[in-house]
Amino acid sequence: MELNSNKVLVGMSGGVDSTVTTLLLKEEGYEVEGLYMKLHSKPGYHEIHLARAQKAADFVGIKLHVLDLQDKFNENVFRPFIDTYAEGKTPNPCALCNRTMKFGEMIKFADKVGAKYLATGHYIQTDGEYFYQAEDDTKDQSYFLFYVNKEILPRLKFPLGERKKSDIKRLAASIEGLESFASQAESSEICFVETTYTDVLKDYVKVDQVGEVLDVNGNVVGEHKGYMHYTIGKRRGFTVKGAHEPHFVTKIIPEKNQIVVGKREDLACREVVLDNLNMFHDKKEFDTTVKLRYRTKAVPCHVKIKDNKAYLELEEGVFGVAVGQAAVFYDENKLIGGGWIIDA
Repeated sequence: MELNSNKVLVGMSGGVDSTVTTLLLKEEGYEVEGLYMKLHSKPGYHEIHLARAQKAADFVGIKLHVLDLQDKFNENVFRPFIDTYAEGKTPNPCALCNRTMKFGEMIKFADKVGAKYLATGHYIQTDGEYFYQAEDDTKDQSYFLFYVNKEILPRLKFPLGERKKSDIKRLAASIEGLESFASQAESSEICFVETTYTDVLKDYVKVDQVGEVLDVNGNVVGEHKGYMHYTIGKRRGFTVKGAHEPHFVTKIIPEKNQIVVGKREDLACREVVLDNLNMFHDKKEFDTTVKLRYRTKAVPCHVKIKDNKAYLELEEGVFGVAVGQAAVFYDENKLIGGGWIIDA
């Protein structure tokens, strides 16, 4: 189908951000259609959120499509989430979902309905070549979009990227018929996790199994309740005999159901290796800054890329670097690429 350059498909979740996004694009004169995606199978979730999305679509006066992608989500996002924890690593399901589902399956659907553009309520900016951090740095979601296929950037629109979250909620509250969207509770960081990630894991793998706690020299110093309860940097939920100061998880050994703990200084990491890179430029060696977790500051580093792996030398020690997480490169507020941590 030939793409209509005035048509935008908006991913609608039933939240205030996607609702205001739809309204803003309609006011700009675009021909807008909405898409609600059924991804996970959390009981009762879609009944509530689909009803909200339909209410928003009716208010704006647009057609809302519904796409059931639960099988693909299970294959591409949910199952890897379970498997990564079982491997003793820390997953990042949102980054996988953004690549395969929100900006993968959704761009395919945009093609199907003839929409040249795809829009979402993410707080991020793009010039069609690079992503940039949002104006509202408290809501910036660029870290989770590093893995999106760069070829589709010219087709993406993010109306909220230049706005503050507080302004979006204020706008919704001021419009008769949308007031309820402004007062909705914020969605959880991982949409299919209602309480804790271990509650999700327990339906698929054996989480609770007492194991040994080792010190950094390999000595048994205590016990824990099952290695999947722990991520790198965690300091509670295990025993260390005779400890007089805090100990932190520094390593997880899944095949032996063991965790290694040490003092805070033992957590410091200066060298990191990444694979499955997604770069927005072609440089093979460069200086930049890198975020190694979502809610951390970007730190300076030197990067060498070889055979689709990146070797990072950090200028300062970073605590709590976890295999399985994303490492995202920034040149000031410009996102220039990233990859997945395989060694730290």
